[in-house]
Amino acid sequence: MRTTLSPEALDATDRLLINRLQDGLSMEHAPFARVAREAGLTEPEVVDRITHLREIGAITRFGPFLDAEAMGGAFCLCAMAVPPERFDEVMTLVNARPEVAHNYERLHRLNMWFVLACEKPDQIAEAAVRIEGETGLQVLRFPKLKEFFIGFRVEA
Repeated sequence: MRTTLSPEALDATDRLLINRLQDGLSMEHAPFARVAREAGLTEPEVVDRITHLREIGAITRFGPFLDAEAMGGAFCLCAMAVPPERFDEVMTLVNARPEVAHNYERLHRLNMWFVLACEKPDQIAEAAVRIEGETGLQVLRFPKLKEFFIGFRVEA
């Protein structure tokens, strides 16, 4: 489900938090303390605002980004052309796989896009073949050729 937020949905503090949290948190006992000081908030207020931003759909995820490749693993973007009448069924099967990190519906012939994240590179093909067997549908694999980092910022 897509959420469209009005520009008024985020105040200046929300925008500051979204931008600041893109830079990561320090690994310390109270990771929100520094962010709270920078934003003029208390730590509980920072946590409450992050929770609220998720609830209204301003952010879809908040958590660590783990680099599977740096840990010896692998990930791969995948797509499927799922008949609309089977979308919920196939989504449930795909999402049940422990290797599936994300799953998004798109308005396109390839209407299901997901990421496979595995402990070892050869497990990508194994997971894709299992999904094909469970669903009867082809899993197209788009392995990463080059990594790009696109910084996300909202206007303050």
